[in-house]
Amino acid sequence: MRMVDLIQKKRDGLALTDEEIHFIITGYTKGEIPDYQMSAWMMAVCFQGLSKHETTVLTHEMMHSGDVIDLSAIHGIKVDKHSTGGVGDKTSLVLGPIVAACGVPVAKMSGRGLGHTGGTLDKMESIPGLNIMINEEDFVKQVNECHLAIIGQSAHLVPADKKMYALRDVTATVSCIPLIASSIMSKKLAAGSDAILLDVKYGDGAFMKTIDDAKALARTMIDIGQSLGKDTRATISNMSQPLGRAIGNSLEVKEAIATLNGEGPEDLLELCLQAGSHMLVQAQKADSVEKARIMLEETITRKTALEALCAMVKAQGGDDRYIRNPELFLQAQEVIAVTSQSDGYVKDLEAMTLGLVSMKLGGGRQTKDDQIDHSVGLILNKKIGDYVKKDEVLVYVHTNTGLSDDLKKDILSAYHLSDEVIEKPVLIDDILS
Repeated sequence: MRMVDLIQKKRDGLALTDEEIHFIITGYTKGEIPDYQMSAWMMAVCFQGLSKHETTVLTHEMMHSGDVIDLSAIHGIKVDKHSTGGVGDKTSLVLGPIVAACGVPVAKMSGRGLGHTGGTLDKMESIPGLNIMINEEDFVKQVNECHLAIIGQSAHLVPADKKMYALRDVTATVSCIPLIASSIMSKKLAAGSDAILLDVKYGDGAFMKTIDDAKALARTMIDIGQSLGKDTRATISNMSQPLGRAIGNSLEVKEAIATLNGEGPEDLLELCLQAGSHMLVQAQKADSVEKARIMLEETITRKTALEALCAMVKAQGGDDRYIRNPELFLQAQEVIAVTSQSDGYVKDLEAMTLGLVSMKLGGGRQTKDDQIDHSVGLILNKKIGDYVKKDEVLVYVHTNTGLSDDLKKDILSAYHLSDEVIEKPVLIDDILS
């Protein structure tokens, strides 16, 4: 079997056999297939696509290219959640605790942020002392005791994906649904949970720009999960503007804490309640999403979800005083108000632009080795559908380096106003199972 023949076969639109896909992934992971041939094969996949069966086999091979975590020692049905990423997306820090507080084990492995989207691990590391790299034995023990752990991915988990993703990033082969789906699902399946809820986002602040593309990606991932014996469902959510009002690591953690105290933004709370309701049904803790929602709402009212977050932070070496007293978080040296230059209703809000502003302030990475300033970021005072008067505050900028004219212009350019009344956008468009 030769790689050049398999490149040609896919280039011509022919289906690959299971053995051929195994040859490709095994050979590339071991370094026997060079980057230039793998790049050519992935470009052929971008143009010709993969069948459902090919995509499932590709995912299976990637999943087994390294460690597959055994979570059988964790009691109960283990449910994991994955978001395709967006600006201000601190969902895991709310969703994990409210689901765990209902007695469902949430054993989650998360990633870091790059570019305009933030990473859950970066947000968590704004809590002093918190360790996101714990071994598998302690991970299992913590989930059994606290029902919740959010940690970084093992270096030995899905090595094929690490190599392939790095290559896709520099060969214009990132935006290919079979490759995206196999990348996400191989990691989720290797992480060992019994059921998976996907939050697939679309819009300016998301990777998928249209709802049709988001649904196509969601259906592909659901097919993979079901084919490999996992209960997999997906919410399709709108990321045409940032989620919540905070953008930036410690600012987003504080907003998550406020949400667990019943004082958070409506859109963040609603997304977590809807997603969490389906996770409780998947875990067989409730027989309907309506009953599940009531259970989740009670975890906020009774503060049991907040206690679940405190327990997780403490178990991972973090200072849980910061969860009970968010004012302890490191503050930026300066808060600068950016005001509107005209009257009107906010018609559009460019999430990506605002995410990039936060990154340039030091709140994110342009390269994987960049250091993050956890204290900086943005607090949005106005979002889509809100009315704003001239000289009224649009955004509060938390900064340690001032605010350049260029960044101020970027913030103002992200807001598009209209004289006509604008309805607030629908947050969740569909739920697929």
